[in-house]
Amino acid sequence: MLKSMTGFGKRETSHVGLTLSVEIRSVNHRHREVALRLPKGFWEIEDKLKALIYRHCARGRVDVTASLGGGKESSKTLSWDRGLAKQYSQALREMQRELKLKGEVDITLLAGYRDIFSFGEKAAIDEKIQKALTRLVTQALGDLDGMRRREGKMLQTDLTKRAHGIEKVIRTIERRTPIVVREYAERMKKRVAQLLDGEPVDQGRVAQELAVYAERCDVTEELIRLDSHVAQFHLLLKASEPVGRKLDFLLQEMGREVNTIGSKANNADISGMVVELKSELEKIREQVQNIE
Repeated sequence: MLKSMTGFGKRETSHVGLTLSVEIRSVNHRHREVALRLPKGFWEIEDKLKALIYRHCARGRVDVTASLGGGKESSKTLSWDRGLAKQYSQALREMQRELKLKGEVDITLLAGYRDIFSFGEKAAIDEKIQKALTRLVTQALGDLDGMRRREGKMLQTDLTKRAHGIEKVIRTIERRTPIVVREYAERMKKRVAQLLDGEPVDQGRVAQELAVYAERCDVTEELIRLDSHVAQFHLLLKASEPVGRKLDFLLQEMGREVNTIGSKANNADISGMVVELKSELEKIREQVQNIE
């Protein structure tokens, strides 16, 4: 089933007094581009979250925003360097013995050495909270995927209808092409008769000119290839894997065939149908730009 590249998903939950929220938006993009905005402390699961997104989204720009609110505990952590504190304590005691100094090496003295202590952000965003966020992202991706599939289904219906319309125009051109040659033959014979004014007509030469004209304006091969491209287009619309790029390529090939038909078919009616085909292909191309 086709999927659009446009979608939205949002989920929220509470966990041990904290509020977790995830919002995912996706729009069309030539390639796949993922932007994650996570609260501090969740960097450890960033790769895991990206892997989840990659499984759902083959193309498009995907923006994921997660927020963590609530909770009264400080987000700062205080830690002390045990090895450094022991070295300070040992060095001070050796200094005291060697220099025969009075006083005691105690906690008050060691607390004055500020490099023993360090502040930082809480790393231990607890594993349970990380798992809760991962579940939320999975659920929001499910919502996003559902929206992309629903829009993809609508696109599939519209594109199928337009492809059938193109096939009808192809059939009309196929029926019209032989008539164009006959009409040209009749006009040519009348013109030659007028110019010769009763003189004998070289039927061989006339037949030769008609053959050249028929060969020059024959668009049978272009119509066959165009028909084949439309058939492939129908098959891709029913495919289960991402086909946006393949559809875009097919449209380029269809456009080339239509342009060739327009340049070869020396007929006003067919020229009008070529304009119609070009217009329809442009509408299809705009829709295909949003298919994954």
